[in-house]
Amino acid sequence: MTQLNLTLNIEDLKDQVANSELDSLVKSSLVLVLNAFMEKERNDYLNAKAYERTDERLDYRNGYYNRDFVISIGKLTLTVPRTRNGSFSTSLFEKYKRVDQALVLSMMEMVVNGVSTRKVTKIMEQLCGESVSKSMVSNITKKLDPIVNEWATRPLNVMYYKYVYVDAMYIKVREHQRVVSKAVYIAIGVNENNKREIIGLTVNHAESKSGWIQFFEHLKSRGFQSPQMIISDAHEGLKSAIRESFIGASWQRCTFHFKKNIIDAMPKKDSREAKQLLKKIFDASSPQDAREIKEGFITLFEERSSYQKVIRILDDGFEDAIQFMNEPQEYHQKLRTTNNLERLNSEIRRRERVIRIFPNTQSAFRLIGAVLMEQEKKLDPGNRKYLY
Repeated sequence: MTQLNLTLNIEDLKDQVANSELDSLVKSSLVLVLNAFMEKERNDYLNAKAYERTDERLDYRNGYYNRDFVISIGKLTLTVPRTRNGSFSTSLFEKYKRVDQALVLSMMEMVVNGVSTRKVTKIMEQLCGESVSKSMVSNITKKLDPIVNEWATRPLNVMYYKYVYVDAMYIKVREHQRVVSKAVYIAIGVNENNKREIIGLTVNHAESKSGWIQFFEHLKSRGFQSPQMIISDAHEGLKSAIRESFIGASWQRCTFHFKKNIIDAMPKKDSREAKQLLKKIFDASSPQDAREIKEGFITLFEERSSYQKVIRILDDGFEDAIQFMNEPQEYHQKLRTTNNLERLNSEIRRRERVIRIFPNTQSAFRLIGAVLMEQEKKLDPGNRKYLY
């Protein structure tokens, strides 16, 4: 490896201190250092110093050319040494390529964290002193594609996921000059170590049975095995797709949404007792206890005409909403709702509000995938488990 021994022109540095602001001083100092580094590299390559006569000389100096080099503190104009036969090439730009990569990663991170493309261009201009177009920002963020694609298609047969949460949310995407709604399908799995992973992401047309079947087939094509339980809301297409795709898996209806449906059907006044009894149903420790409390609820309110719809909703969805009670009691609180998916959705929404309309489906997949990859790191960090 080339050893860097530099003798800097101190007078040049003094001039820079006297006549420049700090940013300019840092840039100018770095230009001196990098130019000296490249000069040393050329000397080592030629095996001869300037004007030195030796039989071991490999080539001759041939002046310099200027090259702009953009790094995190701004644009530098360097004088790059040449040789007569053109075979010499400095390693500096490759060695410092990571600086360029850091700049690119910073831009991508800003986009992922919800900074608009317009704001990113302004920040980059202030940082580098260079004009950065919106198209350049967009092209740079496309570097996320292979990273997100690898994550979203990784094999799922190396781990068994006993419990799976699924949900869909809607975003706006520009398609053929029109703005349309697209459904974002997401799945979280609890693996055999009782830690969570985001195992599925797809951007498709409207939420439907066929869309869910495609999503589940995609999971299975990656080695996903039928889980013991799937937790979701009561979308009819989703329910039907679960029955067809995962025979033998139980379906847990999200109790948060189910209770809300029941409460919305209750009279606006004098329903406090009914709400308290409803809460006791889903706080029961076993299916048998829940059924007894439920029967007591029906007996108490079945003669009231204002509660006929309430009883019908409760009776129809009850068994699907207490499947979590068949699992270990310490898991009940976390298996009864899709709350952890709702929190992920809110993180996506926070970024989506900045963008408002995605330019295409791939850009939506790219950004949402990057957000989910970042959020996955925060789900169960270290030795912490989701279920314990």
